[in-house]
Amino acid sequence: MRRLIHLMLSPSCRLARLMVAEKRVACDPAIADDPKQSMPVFVEMDGTRAEGVWAILDHLEGNYPDHPLAPADDAARRQTLRWLDWAMGPFHERVTQRIVYEKAAPRFTGAGFSRAPDMNVIRAGREELKASLAAIGHAAETNGNLACRETTLGDLAVAAQLSALDYFGEVPWQDFAAAGEWYVRMKSRPSFRSILSDRVPGQPPVAHYAELDF
Repeated sequence: MRRLIHLMLSPSCRLARLMVAEKRVACDPAIADDPKQSMPVFVEMDGTRAEGVWAILDHLEGNYPDHPLAPADDAARRQTLRWLDWAMGPFHERVTQRIVYEKAAPRFTGAGFSRAPDMNVIRAGREELKASLAAIGHAAETNGNLACRETTLGDLAVAAQLSALDYFGEVPWQDFAAAGEWYVRMKSRPSFRSILSDRVPGQPPVAHYAELDF
């Protein structure tokens, strides 16, 4: 059986899990034994390994062409890649790392540091999150999803980041209704089921985490 080796609260690992599920590729998820190793890793039945989220994306799109993760339309594809780049770059650095990586143990995120949470860092992340949620809500209201009407890789990448934040109840959904409605649609997709079932030992999620509403 194929395997996807991952870290539970790592957004890049969560994105890989979503991509595999959206592709309808059967595989067994496995928690990484060593969080210091580069994750995620997708292992084919013949032993072929794709290491890192971009290698996994390339492998899935090249070997499993059904259910493409990016639209064929050029303009929509550009927007999809813009959201992907934003989610895994600026959003990850300014929001997720400042909140999730401060609150969670490194063995669940792959963070290269371990320390007591710094509330100044967390507060800075929360302020960045508010501006990001406004942009997400505006795009979802305008386009149906973030890049276009269909669900794309850009939606999956942003949802992967938000799901890690939502595990700790850090997303003020009540103040950003449009973003919340979009995220409810995302977490209602079958590909999200395994992520919503995640439970960090000794650090359970907030009550609404697995609910399909807020």
